[in-house]
Amino acid sequence: MKLIALTLPYFFMEEHRILTALFDEGLETLHVRKPGTEPMFSERLLTLLPPKYREKVVVHDHFYLKNEFDLKGIHLSRRNPQPPAKYRGQLSISMHTPEELAQRKQYDYVFLSPIFDSISKADYPSAFTPQQLRDMASQRLIDKRVMALGGVDLDNIGRVRDYGFGGAVVMGALWQHFDRHNADGFKELITYFRKLKKAAG
Repeated sequence: MKLIALTLPYFFMEEHRILTALFDEGLETLHVRKPGTEPMFSERLLTLLPPKYREKVVVHDHFYLKNEFDLKGIHLSRRNPQPPAKYRGQLSISMHTPEELAQRKQYDYVFLSPIFDSISKADYPSAFTPQQLRDMASQRLIDKRVMALGGVDLDNIGRVRDYGFGGAVVMGALWQHFDRHNADGFKELITYFRKLKKAAG
């Protein structure tokens, strides 16, 4: 099962060091989501990443970065619902209902959320019951091109696989193990990522 990491929504010092360490540990795909930020900060972050890892990065904003840095792809959302004209390349999107999933054919993969109660957002509970998820899997709405987002952590990532998702997207569970006030504050984060990766298979 794929394991995708989502950045924090803001930039911080030494962020590139942590992201590089995650790639060193085998992270396959990183989604850079920084809503409301200036493109120059995303450019700086991408410049600081080793070139060999940029092909593993997907951006949620400032889609011109995809070609400028030879990135993996772009991700559509309610904030940015359309790709650039004549866009060619990997395309993913965020979805929230079974009805949306039924229209996913043109995308390489989709995020479905929230699967569990959000860790990073207060008062953002799961939108699906376990039975609804099993039903969606039996109807083939959930398959290998659908990634589970929302509240995924070490305790429930096994359920993500059991529901038939092709992957899990982690954010809150991962970044809550990071202390940005401590120079070595990402060691616990890396340890947690290793456990998640092992659990994801």
